[in-house]
Amino acid sequence: MIRNFFKVVYRNLLRNKGFSAINIIGLAIGMAAAILILLWIQDERSYDEFHENKDRIYEVWNRVALDGKLSCWNTVPTLTAPALEKDLPEVERAVRAKSNDNLLFSVADKKMMKSGVTVDTGFLQVFSFPMLKGNPYTALNDVHSIVLTEKTAKSLFGNEEAMGKIIKIENRDNFTVTGILKDLPENTRFNFEYLLPWSSLKYGEGQDLGWNDNSTPTYVLLKPNVNYAAVAPKIKELKQHYSSEAKMMKWEMFIYPLHRWRLYSSFTNGVEDNGGRSTFVKIFGIIAALILLIACINFMNLSTARSEKRAKEVGIRKVVGAGKSSLITQFIGESVFIAFLAGIVAIIIVLLSLPDYNQLTQKKLFINFGNIYTWIAFIGFILFTGLLAGSYPAFFLSSFQPVKVLKGTFKKVNALVTPRKALVVLQFTCATILIICTIIVKQQIDYATDRATGYNKDNLVYHFMTGDIPKNYTLIKNELIESGIAKSVTKTNSPLTERWSDGWGQDWAGKDPNDKTSFDRYLADEGLGVTAGLQFIQGRDFDLEKYPTDSTGLIINESSLKVMKFKDPIGKVVSDLGIDWHIVGVIKDFILTSPYEPTRPILICGAKSRFMTFKVMQIKLNATTKNLKKAEAIFNKYNPDYPFEYKFVDEAYAQKFDNERRQGVLAALFAGLTIFISCLGLFGLATYMAENRIKEIGVRKVLGASVTSITTLLSKDFVKLVIISFLIAAPFSYWSMYTWLQDYEYRVSIHWWVFALACFLSVAIAILTVSYQAIKAALVNPVNSLRKE
Repeated sequence: MIRNFFKVVYRNLLRNKGFSAINIIGLAIGMAAAILILLWIQDERSYDEFHENKDRIYEVWNRVALDGKLSCWNTVPTLTAPALEKDLPEVERAVRAKSNDNLLFSVADKKMMKSGVTVDTGFLQVFSFPMLKGNPYTALNDVHSIVLTEKTAKSLFGNEEAMGKIIKIENRDNFTVTGILKDLPENTRFNFEYLLPWSSLKYGEGQDLGWNDNSTPTYVLLKPNVNYAAVAPKIKELKQHYSSEAKMMKWEMFIYPLHRWRLYSSFTNGVEDNGGRSTFVKIFGIIAALILLIACINFMNLSTARSEKRAKEVGIRKVVGAGKSSLITQFIGESVFIAFLAGIVAIIIVLLSLPDYNQLTQKKLFINFGNIYTWIAFIGFILFTGLLAGSYPAFFLSSFQPVKVLKGTFKKVNALVTPRKALVVLQFTCATILIICTIIVKQQIDYATDRATGYNKDNLVYHFMTGDIPKNYTLIKNELIESGIAKSVTKTNSPLTERWSDGWGQDWAGKDPNDKTSFDRYLADEGLGVTAGLQFIQGRDFDLEKYPTDSTGLIINESSLKVMKFKDPIGKVVSDLGIDWHIVGVIKDFILTSPYEPTRPILICGAKSRFMTFKVMQIKLNATTKNLKKAEAIFNKYNPDYPFEYKFVDEAYAQKFDNERRQGVLAALFAGLTIFISCLGLFGLATYMAENRIKEIGVRKVLGASVTSITTLLSKDFVKLVIISFLIAAPFSYWSMYTWLQDYEYRVSIHWWVFALACFLSVAIAILTVSYQAIKAALVNPVNSLRKE
């Protein structure tokens, strides 16, 4: 029985090689696309799920009314963690994690820049990062202890034993290696090369900045069996208990569960809005299902289009006693077998595509063939695909009546609505939706890319103030300018593309007492305007040599001026962070953070700030390649222990579009696959229609019909189907893209011509797809098509 089954399948595959190849390739491409998307979804959903205490781990968030709405963010005062452990018996541990970027590590003559995190001693008890060596309960107890990842230990000590070795950090303090962590998995929010104990921090570096500072990520491990609802009200009013300002502002805190960090941490007016990455996971999950469904529809269409060739086989089988159930089993078995062959091809496609796919998605996805669950999932996926693809053909073919089949009268007259037509409409509806969405996503990216930044990015680079640069800053600056390498140099607290400080509570003459506007803060030395190409509309840039009082000077942007409502702002005083700043200039708005959002009010403070420090050198080069090499020599001269690591501002700005660009490329990729697979389905239906109407075509040719008229006759039905698809797809596309664009305050409008273009492309693709079969049918000699009459 089984031998006979495989013999029948084998003969059918060989008898129609082209048809079989199209069937297998169509299914394989659909399955491969679905597998790639499912791998991405599985990775997104698995973030930080490996921690043993994952159900008890929470992150502490702030929630307070600012700028007329409730704002939420996930950094809190440094004092929050010890207060939680002290005041809430439901909290088992509360730990802080402060990032340290680009610290110099020295081991003998070896010097390297490393990035890590300073944490409380209980960090490795809250989070389950596996330790290869050392004790997670004691590894960070000593003020001069350090825990390295396996990769970091090897880079510093090679194959030598790292435990107990000494590392000098920033040419200042010695730390002893007390633990080695297994390299971090890809699916975690944390990204560090080492851990330092919180006790190693000094005052001003994050040790204790009071309840009005909100810059420290803090995590909570609740005790077993603690009810979240019971502890939430106590955490809500924690800050109000310690800060009179927080009580006056009705400041709230809340804890956010680990399993929602990656996908759901998006808030609108203080409430989780089900946005964030979860939206893309859902969208791509739907796309995976649609692509697989479209591939299965292809199989159905191609199988039923060739039904006449197997009709007599069905008739004879029924005459000799085969029941409908046995025929259904036969045909579904064939579908599962073809799905198995397609699955093998799909795996090959996936393995070949994974390197480029990983580069596109910036992940390290892989298929674990050593895991039994992988094989179970693969077999289940093939069975599901085979059953889905073979269900309709199996019931369709098994329903033939032997008398009609053997008489040749089993075929139905063309109906206005058939399952195959409905399936093609569904296919092209999905394809049209993806075409429209891809166009609008690209428009949104181009719209933000073309937005004026408000400063000049050309030949502008920045370098962090590492090592001896702060004390040698003036020497480096003068030599860069005098040698002609740079046009101008200044120093700031952060790169020009990032916000490292913001806050509220500023005061100025005439301020509304109820005004709680939050300002972005920026710290600058003299010459920021000329270095960055800022556009002054009133006043001037900082000039400490000519105006020493510019150390308490203030430059504001247009958005700040609107908030402060000064008619003549120059010379006006703004109090902030305990200093009275006097305004010396007003500049046009420039984009400090996201190009998809309106510019915020910005305060550019002079050099006297006590709470912000200069951490970045901004350098306007005269040229790039040659002058960068000359600049490297100067930096090596005055800062020999640290590498010359610079970054172009235009490259940093371009990174702001990476996420949307990836979405656009993925949407275009899957739209292309959907269109390709849909065309295979349309090709199958064209084949079926041509075979079904072959005698009609012969009669028309005998009566004088031209090839053009017959081609038009066969093609117009498909054009009608595509237009129906467009009418269904257009409103759904508009709604989905309108909803997506609401996440961006600076967004493109949806234009009518996008839909017209999508309709034109859909119709053109359909005509190109069916024209081959239509012309082929029209060119058939009518003698051959009418020979049986």
